[in-house]
Amino acid sequence: MKKNNMMQTLPLAGTLLFSAAAVQAEDVEVLHWWTSGGEAAALNVLKDDLASQGIGWQDMPVAGGGGGNAMTVLRARVSSGNPPTAVQMLGFDIQDWAAEDVVANLNGVAKEEGWNDVVPNALQRFAKYDGKWVSAPVNVHSTNWIWANKKLLDEVGAKQPETWDELIDTLEKLKAAGYIPLAHGGQAWQDATIFDGVVLTTGGIDFYKKAMIDLDPKALGSDTMVKVFDRMSQLRGYVDKNFPGRDWNLASAMVIQDKAGMQIMGDWAKGEFLKAGKVPNEDFLCFRMPGTQAW
Repeated sequence: MKKNNMMQTLPLAGTLLFSAAAVQAEDVEVLHWWTSGGEAAALNVLKDDLASQGIGWQDMPVAGGGGGNAMTVLRARVSSGNPPTAVQMLGFDIQDWAAEDVVANLNGVAKEEGWNDVVPNALQRFAKYDGKWVSAPVNVHSTNWIWANKKLLDEVGAKQPETWDELIDTLEKLKAAGYIPLAHGGQAWQDATIFDGVVLTTGGIDFYKKAMIDLDPKALGSDTMVKVFDRMSQLRGYVDKNFPGRDWNLASAMVIQDKAGMQIMGDWAKGEFLKAGKVPNEDFLCFRMPGTQAW
């Protein structure tokens, strides 16, 4: 394996890993897209850990919550023969890069630290390639979360919604009171995050697996999938006109600043609320998408 050709993995949303060679290095260059306030605070934990081992961190941040911009930069770096030491990367992308034979074999450190015993098999599916550990999942997320401004919900007489109809009713109350019901950023990955949750809440786990993982034609063309798109259309009616292109953390800020009632976003949004000094269950609520509470 080429020196410093180690890639990082994030199975679901957000991971940083280092190659065995990097452990011996004085400095590591890390390409990532953790650029919001909450993300930067999380990244500092990794930086501090490396510093305690005498390893320097050369930061290479590329803004863009879904990582698309970072992947463009990565392709250019690898093509030029100058890859970074470590990269934040999403699950399926890891497999694609591993197939190109430009990632490090981490079996040595994985065996030493017992990764096989502590990392769930579902995550090993993305972190391994051809039997070899090629990435280290250090940060795993779930996406079917709603973040709500408790003050605004109390003001409009709404409670935490337990069903889809209750969710729509709450959004209607927020709209009638003059607030933006749903804070959202019109970027492809943010749309996909909402779509993911709507598929799960509408069809359940078995349908989700058939449609989103197995790509079963019957599931994709079913009445249930039509209902999913109908529900997406419903939600579209509760975002403000300025949503296209908005970064996810700016949408979070709308909820934090009492401008919007809710945001559908992965659990990484918690960092933004805490960074702003907000207190769970006092200033904000976080709960699963209605219908997915058990998952």
